[in-house]
Amino acid sequence: PNPDQVCFPTFPETNREAVATAVQRVAGMLQRSDQLDKVEQYRRREARKKASVEARLKAAIQSQLDGVRTGLSQLHNALRDVKDIQNSLADVSKDWRQSINTIENLKDVKDAVVQHSQLASAVENLKNIFSVPEIVADTQVLIEQAELLEAHRKLMDLECSRDDLMYEQYRMDSKNTHDMNLIRNYFGAVQGLSDDLAKQLWMVLQRAMGTVRRDPTMLVSVVRIIEREEKIDRRMLDRKKQMGFIPPSRPKSWKEKMFEVLEGTVTTRIEGSQSVTREADKMWMVRLLEITRKYVLDDLIVVKNLMVQCFPPHYNTFDRFLKLYHNAVSMRVQELAAEDLEANEIVSLLTWVLNTYKSVEMMGHPDLVTEYDIHLMDPLLPQKVVDELLSKYVQTFTSNITGWLRKALETDKKDWFKETEPEADQDGYYQTTLPAIVFQMFEQNLQVAAQIDETFKEEVLKLCLKQMNSFLIRYREEAIAYKEDHLRDRQLPQCYVQYMIAIINNCHTFKESINSLKKKYLKCTEPTQNDAAIERTLNDVAKDGCQFLLDEVFLDLEHHLSELLTRKWLTGTHAVDTICVTVEDYFNDFAKIKKPFNTEMTSEAHRRVVVEYIKAVMQKRITFKNADERREGADRMIKEAEQFKFLFRKLTAVSGEETDRLCDAIAAIAEVFKLTDPTLLYLEVSTLVSKYPDIREEHIVALLAVRGDASREMKQMIIETLNQNKPSYAGNTQPIFKDITIPTVTMTSMSSSMAATANKLLK
Repeated sequence: PNPDQVCFPTFPETNREAVATAVQRVAGMLQRSDQLDKVEQYRRREARKKASVEARLKAAIQSQLDGVRTGLSQLHNALRDVKDIQNSLADVSKDWRQSINTIENLKDVKDAVVQHSQLASAVENLKNIFSVPEIVADTQVLIEQAELLEAHRKLMDLECSRDDLMYEQYRMDSKNTHDMNLIRNYFGAVQGLSDDLAKQLWMVLQRAMGTVRRDPTMLVSVVRIIEREEKIDRRMLDRKKQMGFIPPSRPKSWKEKMFEVLEGTVTTRIEGSQSVTREADKMWMVRLLEITRKYVLDDLIVVKNLMVQCFPPHYNTFDRFLKLYHNAVSMRVQELAAEDLEANEIVSLLTWVLNTYKSVEMMGHPDLVTEYDIHLMDPLLPQKVVDELLSKYVQTFTSNITGWLRKALETDKKDWFKETEPEADQDGYYQTTLPAIVFQMFEQNLQVAAQIDETFKEEVLKLCLKQMNSFLIRYREEAIAYKEDHLRDRQLPQCYVQYMIAIINNCHTFKESINSLKKKYLKCTEPTQNDAAIERTLNDVAKDGCQFLLDEVFLDLEHHLSELLTRKWLTGTHAVDTICVTVEDYFNDFAKIKKPFNTEMTSEAHRRVVVEYIKAVMQKRITFKNADERREGADRMIKEAEQFKFLFRKLTAVSGEETDRLCDAIAAIAEVFKLTDPTLLYLEVSTLVSKYPDIREEHIVALLAVRGDASREMKQMIIETLNQNKPSYAGNTQPIFKDITIPTVTMTSMSSSMAATANKLLK
């Protein structure tokens, strides 16, 4: 039909909806009065839209009609084809029924054809049958001369003649074993030729790596022979499925045997790489692994560049050899892992297995990685075996490092008793070689562990730090024993002070070395419980060392300290001058102690000197008889306090508030002695107590006793008043009087005296 004449059915409901929609559109266009001027313009636009929609609708309907017309035409053609096929099938069925009788009449012809085939085979092999001995001899010579292709051709002729005769005999009478054995015996030498040829083939394959470099055509000939045999095997197997007959020694499966020989060759090459034993060379493991690496890399490069060209592509030669070498190496390293390995041998093996094997030095070599994906290779060692080796290494390493540290400490102890001073570093600080030896040992083992993997490296470092803590405890014990040996005879060792300084400085070196190792080998440097223990032990060792040195100083000062606050001191002695000179002399040596230990030691020495001075006061070695003695004694105390202050300012190179406060305690006590008006004594003592709130009742009693002019009533009144108004000790400053004790006898007698005074007052 003509598209222009297409008529559309009318639907009342649809018309109503269309009219309603049109009314809405018109109402929307004419909402304002000024839009009436555009009515004609709106009409033309809507007319254009309507024409466009009608044109598209007509085109769509025309397209559908064309499709329907085409479909009907194809259906008519298909119907005609089906009828033609039905007629052809009916004709074929009719002809087949008519030919059944004809096929049955051709049975005699079929038998004649079979007989003709057998006779033809016999005639064809007749020449070979009579010349079998000659061919066998020629073939044997060719095999011995390594003319393998020609020998195999003659062997195939002999086998073909034998197999054809046996096949025809089988077809004629499969149960006639006599004739079958007769043929087999006549061709008996053929099997021997086949075996001899096979031996030559396997020999060539066993030397494949050398043959492919020297004479690749020989290897190609071997592969061609094996491929021929594979085709014959497949043909014989197919005939067996059809006829049930297969010649003797078939299938030969030489291709399968070839891969077995190659696998054995690879295994032998890997196993034969061990040239030395542990007894002959301590580095036998390293040498073995290096030889293995070189063999594997060289052989695989030869396979890629030369041997692949000698085998058919479908052999996937490189992948096959890669798997053979990988399996052979895996077996070998598992055998090595099962041996009783030492710690360094375990590390060498694991480093090689986990890192070297897949590196650019071996399987990741640029000449090889283009042939396979190295990440898809199976691990050489099962993870269980790796874990067992790591565990064994940790046990051995723990035992070894304990012995190494003990030996290092014993060596260092011997140095402590030398008559020469220890070495000094570039800054002049005394030190021994112990920290360097210990951390060189740690560094070497961590570098070795890092070759295995990051996790194991961190585990070894943590183990080192754990052993370090135990070692430092022994180090502290040995330092204490060193001090005790010295106290038995202070003349020995001659360089006791210098080596004790070195022990203190070693603690600082140990701290720095530990932090350096942690930064270098640990990803996370957060402090652990073990770190806190090491820090605490090192501080204890250094603190003990400083205390031992101060004890040494005060042993020399003991005689001079005993002269303080005595009659001899009051009349004039050089005790404090000697004390200052001695301290300064010692601290010239102590200047070779590293900070912060040097600073802490100076502060402790300052505090201890002041405490010893105040102890001398509290021991009431002297009781002033009059105001002149009190003034003279107080002036001397103030002068000596200034001497101490000058000395320790010089030693610390700074004038600190704490430095002045310690020495001011002596001056404050002197002011109590210097006071001439006893009625003001309470105020002076109160001032002293307010400055040094850790002072106790027995201290005040001792001071008043040394002053010598305070009555019992005054002492009692001062003590009671101070007890009522005693300031609280905040603990913000270092205590001075806390460690100063008053002799028991003095306190007992004083208490008795005060009790008697109290009874009188009550009466």
